Amino acid sequence: MKRTKILLATCLLAGMMSIQANAQVKKTTTPKKTPATTAAKKTTAPVNKVAATKSAVKPDLATAGSIRIKIVTDSGTMFLRLYDSTPLHRDNFVKLVKQGFYDSLLFHRVIQGFMIQGGDPLSKNAAPGQPLGMGGGDMERIPAEFRNGIIHKRGALAAARDGNPQKASSACQFYIVQGKRSTDAELGMIEQRSGVKYTEEQREIYKSMGGTPFLDHEYTVFGEVETGLEVIDKIASVAKAPGDRPIGDIRMHIEIVNE
Repeated sequence: MKRTKILLATCLLAGMMSIQANAQVKKTTTPKKTPATTAAKKTTAPVNKVAATKSAVKPDLATAGSIRIKIVTDSGTMFLRLYDSTPLHRDNFVKLVKQGFYDSLLFHRVIQGFMIQGGDPLSKNAAPGQPLGMGGGDMERIPAEFRNGIIHKRGALAAARDGNPQKASSACQFYIVQGKRSTDAELGMIEQRSGVKYTEEQREIYKSMGGTPFLDHEYTVFGEVETGLEVIDKIASVAKAPGDRPIGDIRMHIEIVNE
């Protein structure tokens, strides 16, 4: 199937960090919103080619993980579990949390029915209306860790990125999926376009819980919300300025619950 050139949502949002879910789409396909950084260091570590395979497999039991974190926001508290099967992203996130990196940062880009995004270090002291999403570009990217058993279901914690061909992740910016329910027909179209093959269990998750399946194997998912899904909905529904930044600041504090 022929594909068009990469469409970067970040360019359409004046350099804002945006999710580039489908780097390549059919001519007749409407460009999708995407979460990615606009500036980041080149990846020095090699991409795990085995991890990026797209053949259908059973869900990865290692995704359960042993590390839980708490994200406290002005809109409520969420408890999340980090996946052991994405160790590079897990360990990097834990390191930043321990350093207090995320304390007082904002959820700077939120889109109803899509996701809430934060982690830009420039957001900590940002003036009202200041465009955000380009912070963290001086940090080394994290190599992609795609796993067949991990999908962008509602509540998924994933890393944003820029348009680098290796699909390596931002070292600090992340998003949490709100998403919407999909149909079998929609999932079938995504499979044809991307080469991803869903199991029956994964299809049922997308049809019942919802998510953003068009981001699968484009962005690394490295955890999920265990409790507090309603907080995502609350944050996603706030009034926003151009660029999808909430008009009222939504700050975060992240801490490790257990290791």
